[in-house]
Amino acid sequence: MSTVEDPILTTTAAARLLGVATSTVQMWMESGAIASWKTPGGHRRTRLSHIQRLMERAPAQPNATIGQAVEAAMSPVSPTEFQARAAPDYPVGKDEATRLVALASSGLIDTPQEERFDRIVRLAALVTGSPIALVSLLTSTRQWFKARVGLDAEETPREWAFCSHAVLGDEPFVVEDAAADPRFRDNPLVQGDPRIRFYAGVPVRDADGYALGTLCVIDREPRRLRATELQALLDLAAIASEEVQEPPRS
Repeated sequence: MSTVEDPILTTTAAARLLGVATSTVQMWMESGAIASWKTPGGHRRTRLSHIQRLMERAPAQPNATIGQAVEAAMSPVSPTEFQARAAPDYPVGKDEATRLVALASSGLIDTPQEERFDRIVRLAALVTGSPIALVSLLTSTRQWFKARVGLDAEETPREWAFCSHAVLGDEPFVVEDAAADPRFRDNPLVQGDPRIRFYAGVPVRDADGYALGTLCVIDREPRRLRATELQALLDLAAIASEEVQEPPRS
């Protein structure tokens, strides 16, 4: 295909086609989600065909996001398989597309356990008197636990994640009795193991402020957090946010 048939696009032009911010396209290019190159002046460029292929891979379901298309572009599964599982049955924020790219760029997903995160969940469980504490990271299909105490599972489907609600705001997200909450009472994690009744989660953010996941505590009995316990959870979530801004350690 000639340059006339497949024109070169600036990041701004690509952003207009995709309906996202220029900074978002820049992150997608840097993460490899969009094929690109740098000019001698250091500016990113791509071709129209690359953007068209990305848009073609976007899930057809009305609730799906361009961010899921980006994750599909970085995924080894076929577009058909990705689309079949892409319609989200969970709440998403307006920045979900960029959040997913920020998570992919963090390099944290599916990395080994690290003491720096394990220490945080142990402390979170201790200071709140909770049997379960997690550093949970949210892809478009999974809730994956970077650190966990009191729970054997390494991940759950994203649509089961209480944390999907917690990443939508800035304040702690608290569910005092999940069995009595219409949003969660039929959730498999409430009906079955670990039989969640109480949940409190605080967003864990990267350097740009994107909520990659949460620090959360869980109990099998309905309850509330005291003010001191909630403050401790907030402080530990701030520490976890500082840690996710560091590169993964071997």
